[in-house]
Amino acid sequence: MQQQSKKTVLVYVFDGFADWEGSYVSAELNQSDAFAVRTVAPDRAPKRSMGGIAVAPDYALDDAPGEFAALLLIGGNAWLDPASGIDAVVPLVRRARAQGALVGGICNAATFLAEHGFLDECAHTGNTLEYVQQCAPHYRGAARFVEAQAVADDGIVTANGSAALEFAREVLRELGAKDNPDAWFKLHKDGFYPEAV
Repeated sequence: MQQQSKKTVLVYVFDGFADWEGSYVSAELNQSDAFAVRTVAPDRAPKRSMGGIAVAPDYALDDAPGEFAALLLIGGNAWLDPASGIDAVVPLVRRARAQGALVGGICNAATFLAEHGFLDECAHTGNTLEYVQQCAPHYRGAARFVEAQAVADDGIVTANGSAALEFAREVLRELGAKDNPDAWFKLHKDGFYPEAV
């Protein structure tokens, strides 16, 4: 019997991306039988994360695969600086939405999605409503903002910068990549020996 090919999950990387924000979800997806995580960047030059980790992108924006299961936008300061060239990813986000691929944005990447109108019609979260409004002047989705660590709605997952685990849980749930994402989350959040409060 021929083995079914894995679905591609694209993680967008750039100089200064917040590596820890995508680590849980990337590791879980890439170890699954159904998904393969691949990086996409503005170009093929190596990118260095905020933590100093060098990444050789699998794809540049202009040769990203035609179909993929999800596009994950990991935080970093560049999302708030149009002069960084970060806006070049907008067509890929639009393509993801058009083909029904999951889009995830955490921390400043959620603010970027807000600035470009992707969150105006769905429930979402971010680094506080006030922060999103301040950093995304074209944002029109304040009525749909939810004060939560992570929110999934209409094919979009958003999370604030302190919610790497919650972001991972919602992406895993949306992709059907984990039998019990809540149990997985509890283990990683509380550990083997939960601390007394």
